[in-house]
Amino acid sequence: MTVYLGRAKRGPGFTLRPTLRLRLTLLNGILLVGAGAILVLLAWLLVGDVMHPGVGLAPGSQVTLADGRAADAVQWQKTLVEQGSREVLVKGLVALVLIGIIGIAGAYAVAGRALRPLHTVTQTARRLGEETLDQRIRYSGADDEVAELARTFDAMLDRLAGAFESQKRFVANASHELRTPLAVMRTEIDVTLSDDEADVAEYRRMAKVVRNASERANGLVDALLVLARSEAQSGRRLVRKVPADLSMSATTALSAVKAEAERLKLDVTTDLRDAPVVGDPSLLDRLAGNLIENAIRYNHLLGRLWLRTETVNGQARLVVGNTGYEVEPGDVPGLFEPFRRGGWERTGSRGSGLGLSIVRAVCDAHGGTVSAVAQDGGGLEVTVSLPTADATPVVAASASVPRAKGLGVA
Repeated sequence: MTVYLGRAKRGPGFTLRPTLRLRLTLLNGILLVGAGAILVLLAWLLVGDVMHPGVGLAPGSQVTLADGRAADAVQWQKTLVEQGSREVLVKGLVALVLIGIIGIAGAYAVAGRALRPLHTVTQTARRLGEETLDQRIRYSGADDEVAELARTFDAMLDRLAGAFESQKRFVANASHELRTPLAVMRTEIDVTLSDDEADVAEYRRMAKVVRNASERANGLVDALLVLARSEAQSGRRLVRKVPADLSMSATTALSAVKAEAERLKLDVTTDLRDAPVVGDPSLLDRLAGNLIENAIRYNHLLGRLWLRTETVNGQARLVVGNTGYEVEPGDVPGLFEPFRRGGWERTGSRGSGLGLSIVRAVCDAHGGTVSAVAQDGGGLEVTVSLPTADATPVVAASASVPRAKGLGVA
């Protein structure tokens, strides 16, 4: 026979499972029986003290009983004390046993009712799976600790469901984005190989198409790695944490796209002041690079690009704005999701749609925030705020993180 707390389970042997319900019942039983035992003991002592033979009786004093017999007063009183004490003790113990049984049974039932939501939590957790994340406890009892636990569990399930949905969407988008360059390469190769009259020029053209498609796929993979590394460090200590400056990251990123800015004849305005922070320099460079590359990529001929770094109220800020394609204000929050492109969202656009999602992940990893505002007439202004170096303790790097290069952003 196997004994479990609150639940019987068949099986060989004897196992006592110290569940919370059993422990609460035993604690309540011990307190109840202990208090009852103390009361019985006090009653027994009080009876003995109250009915103790009086010291004022003279030797040989007599009492007349109801049946007319005469008895020694001292002896009669002693017999009466013994009988009273025995009755109090026997009846008190019987009452104590009955009260103990009733109290323990009641405590077991009350504990079971109080802990019923916990069993619901357990059953819900056992049923949970990728296809059943819509189940919730929805506790409607008293607003106590159990209700708080149920609400916390439901909130956790909401976050898990959102994470699973985001993961499914991310995997689907990533597979679609990777499938496109691979399909282009395969089509070009098949078409060229099937042409018996293809010459060297045709093969060269095919090779250029395959190279461009492979570069796009490689950039997408690199961007996914940076995004995964940034999100893995979000909410906990960075692997690498050294002094850096957002103005230096912005200057480096702007130099890398100088030729493209000149080709579009952009009016570039900069106001780069010191913005010291503590973090991973490679991720901060990627953050600035993504913002500036996006500002140029989604700009138009003779457009404007403005870039500003500053320190305000203990926050180092990087502001990157540009003219360009019109973005609906309601679409701005979605731009920070992976594989989302604003305004000019077409399969023919360059980039993978990971730029702003990488920016958000890097900001989260550094304990900062990022926001964007759609500009009248088209364009976007993105503001990144990170804790300054004075507000962030410097932690020695525990591992070296290679700097990401050649990432595809959008």
